Amino acid sequence: MAEPQSQHGKRSNGRVIAWCMAGVVGMFAFGFALVPLYDVFCEITGINGKTGGRYEAQVTNQVDANRTVTVQFLASNGPGMSWEFRPVTRSIKVHPGEPVTVNFYAENGSDQAMVGQAVPSLSPAEGTLYFHKTECFCFNQQPLEAGESTEMPLVFIVDPELPEHITKLTLSYTLYDQSQKAEVSGAAGAAKTTNNNG
Repeated sequence: MAEPQSQHGKRSNGRVIAWCMAGVVGMFAFGFALVPLYDVFCEITGINGKTGGRYEAQVTNQVDANRTVTVQFLASNGPGMSWEFRPVTRSIKVHPGEPVTVNFYAENGSDQAMVGQAVPSLSPAEGTLYFHKTECFCFNQQPLEAGESTEMPLVFIVDPELPEHITKLTLSYTLYDQSQKAEVSGAAGAAKTTNNNG
């Protein structure tokens, strides 16, 4: 009788191990999918201050001349980014519904060409659904040669539907060094072109 119990125990252990392995695989898959799911959730709710992509301005947008909203601008560098990066205008008062243009200044003070990418964030987070960028330097990477500088435009509209209790918005940009990624992408494109040409 001891032998069948031993086989039964081995089968039970095998099931437990299989369930544990399935759990590990499931947790790994969930962790892998969590980042894009979180990004989608944040984009829908604006919960972490991420602003949306390009906004197509409507011809019917009404300017609320009776209301003024203060928009402040901040700029900082990510790890390893050595550029000078700052808003040309630190703060501006706008009427909801009106298109507004401001500029940010960037200068590559290093001795080599670099590529930067700005990532925006808005506070309070509730305001992200009502802050629309029609043009933004953050939509594209910004290459600068050694010692080169540039002014980068941002065109935005504060939606007239912005809740009344929000009277001030703060738009922050963090600039990251994308030079190595750009080099890898450029090399891959060149290799692909060479292969296509035979």
